[in-house]
Amino acid sequence: MNEFPRVLLKAKEEHEIAQGFPWVFDNEIASIKWLASDGSGVKNTPLADCPVQDGSTVEVCAHSGAFLGSGILNRRSRIAVRMIGSAHADQIMADTKAYWSKLVRNAVNIRRIHYSESDSCRLIFAEADFIPGLIVERYVTDTAVYLVVQFLSLACETFREEILAALRDSCDPCFIYERSDASVREKEGLPQKAGWIGKAGEEVITITENGIRLSVDIAHGQKTGYFLDQKWNRAAIMRFCHGKRVLDTFTHTGAFGLNAVAGGAREVISVDISPEAVEMVERNIALNGAGGRMQAKCADVFDLLRQYEAAGEKFDVIILDPPAFTKSAKLIQKAYGGYKEINLRAMRLLNEGGILVTCSCSSYFDETTFYSMLMHAARDSHRRVQVLQKRGAGADHPVLLGYPKSEYLKCALCRVL
Repeated sequence: MNEFPRVLLKAKEEHEIAQGFPWVFDNEIASIKWLASDGSGVKNTPLADCPVQDGSTVEVCAHSGAFLGSGILNRRSRIAVRMIGSAHADQIMADTKAYWSKLVRNAVNIRRIHYSESDSCRLIFAEADFIPGLIVERYVTDTAVYLVVQFLSLACETFREEILAALRDSCDPCFIYERSDASVREKEGLPQKAGWIGKAGEEVITITENGIRLSVDIAHGQKTGYFLDQKWNRAAIMRFCHGKRVLDTFTHTGAFGLNAVAGGAREVISVDISPEAVEMVERNIALNGAGGRMQAKCADVFDLLRQYEAAGEKFDVIILDPPAFTKSAKLIQKAYGGYKEINLRAMRLLNEGGILVTCSCSSYFDETTFYSMLMHAARDSHRRVQVLQKRGAGADHPVLLGYPKSEYLKCALCRVL
């Protein structure tokens, strides 16, 4: 055998990998074949007994021995191998700089079809762009281009320098800020970290999206500071907001609410439970001169919807863009109850013919479950609901066939009667 260890899967475990699924879980591995350094030949041992170092490049094979692709080993994670390509390991490792440069360049170039150089967008979407665990956002201000990067897996951390060099070559950013401060890194056996890579820029920057000015805290905001995936969905609501009273919940930066104002809304109430988020919303309201029509409110959305219902409040448009209520398949039923409650109450608060913009960003809460939840919320609220549009993330978030997690965002534009 060649110098690269071979991960042999258990019988019938190769089907998802062959279809494009980019992860191999530890319980799917039968054994690992590796070449002993003492000259004693090839060994075939269980995963736990294998001395191959985490971060090593391995070849993944079906139980029959058929080659499936190459990946990075990490025995500290339940995801024991993250696939990095369909080529043999010696081809990938022969010139790692060229290999990762090509992947980064391909990801950047495909965004250029839909986004100009002055647009902020996601440049690399992890496994969906064939670079497991890597998130790269491009934020464009009036004077500079910022990249915010997250190295969330050992697979991309192993090739950190090659990836950063490729990003500099492809994007020529002014500043790079790292937000590898997510708990998922600990599951990979990696410490959390954050900070500037190279020279420092501003931590709070101002971008323009859909003609709206938005302050983004790239150092302390949620995840990478802003949710670029909803850009086109935010623009889509404008046509429904002229002269309307709008409730924008789980607002984060106020972006949905500001798009409603741009669409001609007469009143917008943007709600978030975080005082820091509300402070940012107020900043963005001032930045866009929207103070006469938009207000920020610090409140628990669940409690506020109940209060509004009890008080007989009515709205013409309600936006529900909550954080993921579940990050685990085990908690889907609990999440179902949360999603159903906010949608049911929103339906009751809408005037007849009102518009409900409702979202879920949990990949575990799939499209079938999401629309089933909406149907039952409509039934229990005694409202009839038409789905006018089924939407998802923008084109900067491609969907990888065989990897359902990449199709995570659901956004429904509904008419409630």
